[in-house]
Amino acid sequence: MSSTPHTIGAQKSAGSTTSAGAQARERIRAGSTEPTSGLAPGLVQANLIAVPADWAFDMLLFAQRNPKPCPVIDVLEPGQVESALAPGSDLRTDIPGYRLWENGSLVDEVDDAGAAWSQHPDLVSFLIGCSFTFETGLLDAGIPIRHQDAGRNVPMYSTSIACQPAGRIHGNMVVSMRPIPARQVAEAVRITDRFPAVHGGPVHIGEPEQIGITDLHSPDFGDAPAIQDGGIPVFWACGVTPQLAIQASAPPFAITHSPGRMFITDAPEGNYRQ
Repeated sequence: MSSTPHTIGAQKSAGSTTSAGAQARERIRAGSTEPTSGLAPGLVQANLIAVPADWAFDMLLFAQRNPKPCPVIDVLEPGQVESALAPGSDLRTDIPGYRLWENGSLVDEVDDAGAAWSQHPDLVSFLIGCSFTFETGLLDAGIPIRHQDAGRNVPMYSTSIACQPAGRIHGNMVVSMRPIPARQVAEAVRITDRFPAVHGGPVHIGEPEQIGITDLHSPDFGDAPAIQDGGIPVFWACGVTPQLAIQASAPPFAITHSPGRMFITDAPEGNYRQ
């Protein structure tokens, strides 16, 4: 689905960022399934990976060994669905789209994961920082976000960059791509470097073939890129990486977010800026 996200801005009163996050989650619970880039600017967004408890250590170790694509910002107890980063939240309903996995195969995509979650009450959920968080900083610096301008989901690609394996979990890195005007690439690197908890600076600039991407206009996830003349493809590590690991490692069950459709927290991005 490609649609333009409707920005939910912060109110001027105290606690406005929390209000913006709660409003966004309420709207998602009510049925919104659009990508979350540009939604509730100024708040941290997160990817979801939920695995059975006996796979949780492997996933945590995989994330610890691969902090660029898998920067963990919260880990929930088995069966817990409310994140401390968003009081009152429910991971089963507060993401615009979910993917259900069995033995490494994608078996369904749903808007509400409650039924699937109830069948697997021991799931341990990991929230992984998302690069949508630092897009506000790019926009504030006058750097265009072309997928927002075009009303599209961000393009994401599987790469040839191998992640460091951990226990039973292994796989290659996924990256998101934003075409950046050549004169602004250095500034984009500087801004995003300050956000290591949401992937930080880019992992590659230009020459997509060097990281195993053969067709820039046909992403593996999200929508085709909107590249204008003078735009340099800049690639950031992406929190969809655990989904490739799920495919490769085949745990009996897992729930993930749908690429480009994130969990919106109440945490201000400034809390994660260095």
